[in-house]
Amino acid sequence: MKSNVLKIGLLAVFLILFASAVYYYLPRPNTNTRVTVMGESQTQVPPDNAVVSFSVVTQHTQAVTAQQENARKIDAVIKALRDAAGDPNLEIKTSNYSLSPEQDYSSDRMPKIIGYEAKNTLSVTTPKMDHVGALIDAATNAGANSVEGISFILREDSPTRGDSLGTATRQAMAKAEGIAQSLGGRVVRIVETLEGGVAPVEGSIPGLTASANTNASSAYRTPIQASSINMYSRVVLVAEIEIKR
Repeated sequence: MKSNVLKIGLLAVFLILFASAVYYYLPRPNTNTRVTVMGESQTQVPPDNAVVSFSVVTQHTQAVTAQQENARKIDAVIKALRDAAGDPNLEIKTSNYSLSPEQDYSSDRMPKIIGYEAKNTLSVTTPKMDHVGALIDAATNAGANSVEGISFILREDSPTRGDSLGTATRQAMAKAEGIAQSLGGRVVRIVETLEGGVAPVEGSIPGLTASANTNASSAYRTPIQASSINMYSRVVLVAEIEIKR
């Protein structure tokens, strides 16, 4: 008899525990929702680098002579740029090179090749804004006969880019928290982050033609003033909000 009572008691305890477990683990309606918010940041910032493009153009009746003369002058320009910058590791890259025939179209017959033109374009990047004018003077004095243009940029690893994205992110987060509070809930997590920033608009100066006979020792120097850059960043957040029922 006692054995049966014990069994019934154990069964009752088991049923109570089972019912409690079922209630605890029973799926409940999901009270969470998701919202998509966007934050923006727009400001004018100073550039951290300048990019100047120089070209050396040479012409001759013989292609190989035009090419060799161009190579000689471009070597002199590179050396002059490094000396003017005081930096043997100055960032200099070839951005374009061409060797093309010059043709005479004055006759009714087939165009006649009367010579060849070689053109070598260099892009120079410097973080020293106050050296840009000196670089132009040095390059033209050494043989560069065209300044294609100047751009003022921000490097990809610039802290300014991170600051702009941080401002946009904080604005988006404030919007998400405001929505959560209005619904009587809270932001529990950020599900997704999308950076929709637009690259900064580079400040630039159009190209100009320079004389290869520029006298670098002249009292006049090429004045260059760096322009500000319009920095725009956009961040989209997908936030999960827990709504209290």
